[in-house]
Amino acid sequence: MAARLHLPFEILSDSELQLTNALRLPTFQYGDWILLRRHTLIITKGRIEQVFYPVFPPDADAAHVREWLQQRA
Repeated sequence: MAARLHLPFEILSDSELQLTNALRLPTFQYGDWILLRRHTLIITKGRIEQVFYPVFPPDADAAHVREWLQQRA
């Protein structure tokens, strides 16, 4: 996926839901699938510093995160 989308970073896979369960991330079920609800984690030096959830409206999330980061700078 990262190569197909030409992303400059790696994508984390949590197919066994180990991280999801350990952090109790928000999920929902669709048929047989357990999927993550949309959220944004800000991680600094290996620690979760900020969580944006729920993300609404989805197209405004990047602006919310950018604003939060600029206020912290």
